[in-house]
This record gives sequence, C-alpha cells and structure tokens, in this order.
Amino acid sequence: MHLGYFTMPIHPLGKDWRQCLREDREAFLLADELGFTEGYCGEHATDAAENITSCALFIATLAHATRSIRLGTGTVNMPNTHPAAVAAEIAMLDHLLDGRFNFGISPGGLLSDAEAFGNLDKDRTAMFVEAIDMVLAIWAGSPPYDLKGKHWEVSTRRTLIEDIGQGILPKPLQTPHPPVLVTAVAPHSKGLVSAAARGWLPISANFLLPKWVATHWPQYAEGCRGAGLAANPADWRVAKSVFVADDLATAREYALGPQSPYRHYYRQIVTKMKKSGRAAIFKDDPADSDDSVTLDAVLERLVIWGTPDKVADELRAFRATTGPFGTLLYAGKDWVDPALARRSMVLLAEKVRPAMQE
Repeated sequence: MHLGYFTMPIHPLGKDWRQCLREDREAFLLADELGFTEGYCGEHATDAAENITSCALFIATLAHATRSIRLGTGTVNMPNTHPAAVAAEIAMLDHLLDGRFNFGISPGGLLSDAEAFGNLDKDRTAMFVEAIDMVLAIWAGSPPYDLKGKHWEVSTRRTLIEDIGQGILPKPLQTPHPPVLVTAVAPHSKGLVSAAARGWLPISANFLLPKWVATHWPQYAEGCRGAGLAANPADWRVAKSVFVADDLATAREYALGPQSPYRHYYRQIVTKMKKSGRAAIFKDDPADSDDSVTLDAVLERLVIWGTPDKVADELRAFRATTGPFGTLLYAGKDWVDPALARRSMVLLAEKVRPAMQE
C-alpha cells in the first residue's frame, strides 16, 4: 500500500492566509521527504476556510521544491474555467513538474463557486463533460481547432500564424496526456462507471462511511469490464482522515477534542452536506433524518486516531471493509499544532505503513 496526501484544505476563519498557504506547502514538502508517492490539493474561489483558490497555481509553487512525489489537482472544477485556459495551464504545469503530474477533475461541489461563476442553475455535469472533452481534443488535435459545444467554443482559425507559433495551444509533456482522476463522493457513484470506461482513475473521498466507500470499487470495475479494460485495485486511491501520535491521550485530544482540527474540518463538511441535501453519505440508512447526523458521531466513525499500533489495526479493518486499494491518501487538516501535525505524518510513514505491510 502506497501513501499519498490529499488536502482541500479547511482552515479556521481569520487565520492569516499567508500562514495557511505556508503550512499547506510545508505539508507537501514533508510528504515528499517521507516517500509519499503523490499529493493532491483542492481549490475553491469563494470559501474563506478552503482558501486555496487555484490548485494548479499552488502546485506550481512546489514544482522545483519537491523531488519525487507526483502532484495532482484535487480537483480542477471544470465548469468554472474556459477549456482552452485549462488545457494551456495544465499543459504548462505538466512541463514544470517534468511529468510528475496527475490531472484531477470534477464538476465542482461548492455551490457558492457555482453561483459566482454563473453556473449555479446550469447542468454542471454536462458542462464538466463538455469541458474535459474539449481539453482532451485540444491536446490530441492541431490548430486552428474547431470545437463547438453548448457552453464553449475553441478556435484560432481567424488568427493562426503557424510559422511563428501564434494560435497554437500547448500540449502536456506526458503522452497522450497526464493521468486523469475523478473523486467519488456519493455512495454507489455511477460517475465511476463512466470514468472507468474512459480509462480515468478513481479517488474515494474521506467523507463517506466505510460501507459506502466499499461501493465504489464494484462500480469502477463494472465500467472497466464494459470497456474491455482491466480493473486493477492498485489504481484505486482512498482518502482517509488519520491522526497518529506517540501516546493515546494526545491522539484522542487532537483528533476529537474541542480545539481539534478534525472537529473543525468535519463541522464544515457536515454543515455543507446538510445544506446541499447530501448528508446521506454520513448515514447507514439514507432515509434517516439529517438530524440523526451529529458531529460527534461523524468524528467517531470517520477519523482513525491513536498510536501507530492502534492506527495500523484500524486501517487493516477499514481495508477489510472497503476491499484492497493501492494508495491511502492521508487527508490533510489545519496545523493547529505544527509539531503534532508533522509527527503524525512521520509516524504514518515510518511506523504505520511498515506494520501494514507485515
């Protein structure tokens, strides 16, 4: 099992933005030092807590400071940007990273972003599909292009001067393009069937109960079978909220206590999911009332915490429920205590992961 890193992130309101960005960056640098194989960050333009506004821009700051970790967008919210801009920026990012790049994409889940960008009442799933199709067509094609959809058009026919390079959109370093990944948030996600058929790779979000995470691989495998592709569990990434400490009392307080960054994180997530009608991811029975979803219950069921031995045991139990997967994505939280946050990642890499391999 490989280790990866995934952060949205979610910081306390009012925390200095420069400190947030500095600590988020330090977490990726530490992951690289510890041998994490890949790392992803999210983006939102209209959330003061989730305050990385461009995952591509943030990743670019890590390009020459990291050695081996593959970095990924987690995710580019495709309806919010013109496909030509996405194609050009991601192609450049792939070159900056010398091919150490994974292209995570989504329709975008934050409704305030959708409102700000003018697509709140539009079919964002259709916009997402059209946008990624155009990006891939740009990379596979040649100028002057001739892409026309319901939401966007891409052409440089009127302005192309090919012999001097004008009117040519760039291609990524990896061929035919960087690996494309999608994050599944819903139980029994049908989007994974379509993603698998296109050769895209799955990430399961750290919001879902283990029983719902377990529904993702069968969906993905179904899509692979339908397209005549091999379904390899090594390609499945699963994000999980984990905290490791040298002693049990410290671990419990940091994971569950009143000042816990995990409590702050899930308070935000539970609130958003209830407001958007998606609280079923926290329920054993989707028909249960949203009032049955309490923050303490969510923390108890979704956060694995403890000493290395306890965490290793609980991760084994988690994998027994979900089925085998190739990469555990450690879900990054705010660094309320930087020393403890760093120590958790070190213990995961140096103590927990070796125990998982035994």
